[in-house]
Amino acid sequence: MSEYNLSLSVRTETGKKALVLRKSGFIPSVIYGGKSEILAKSPYNETEKVLRGAGYHSPISLDIDGKKSLAVIKNVSLDPVSRRITSVSFKAVSARKPVEASAPIILKDFESSEANKNHLSLSQVLEEIAVVAKPSDLPKELPIDASKLATLEDKLFVKDIVLPKGVEFAEKDLNPETVVATLFDAAAEAAAREEAERKAAEAEKAAEAESSDAEPSEEASEKASEESPESSEPSRETPEN
Repeated sequence: MSEYNLSLSVRTETGKKALVLRKSGFIPSVIYGGKSEILAKSPYNETEKVLRGAGYHSPISLDIDGKKSLAVIKNVSLDPVSRRITSVSFKAVSARKPVEASAPIILKDFESSEANKNHLSLSQVLEEIAVVAKPSDLPKELPIDASKLATLEDKLFVKDIVLPKGVEFAEKDLNPETVVATLFDAAAEAAAREEAERKAAEAEKAAEAESSDAEPSEEASEKASEESPESSEPSRETPEN
């Protein structure tokens, strides 16, 4: 039914008790999409291994206290500091009905392209895309051939993705010209940044020098004050009447 299998147990721990559950080496989870929502728990290591393998794109066969269910991962919560998994949400699905899931986009054979031979680098701007298919048809990845890239003007688009049989894009109005990856010249960009920084430093230095020349020195100001007619003219006393 699925290459990924996970055994879970129904749990009663919620709220603060779920924290104790985590400290005991279990991950709390919820399975929705069936007749009723199910609160469950599973061992941390086994769960992490299955989640890493299945990702958001492969169905998982769940065994909840002996009851079988097919599900896909909808959300994984992580601790912001330790990055350990704190909870998981599964969505129960039917093996006969199409479901929506995210599939990673993988760029293939760039190493053999003219662009790579010309020392250009590849920047992927779209990492994954939502697709619809029956659980057994959900792709683990969507490859794009990057071997024909040659110049900076070349790009890879959504239209370059070849969907497997039985798989469709979830977004019906998806623009086929949506960019997936572009090329850039890392060496040229680094040189341009260095040149811009050099010019900025020179401009700043020139501005400081100009400002310094415009302001008289303290010694020059004192000398000018001494040579001023007002300063050299003797003071006049007002005569008494």
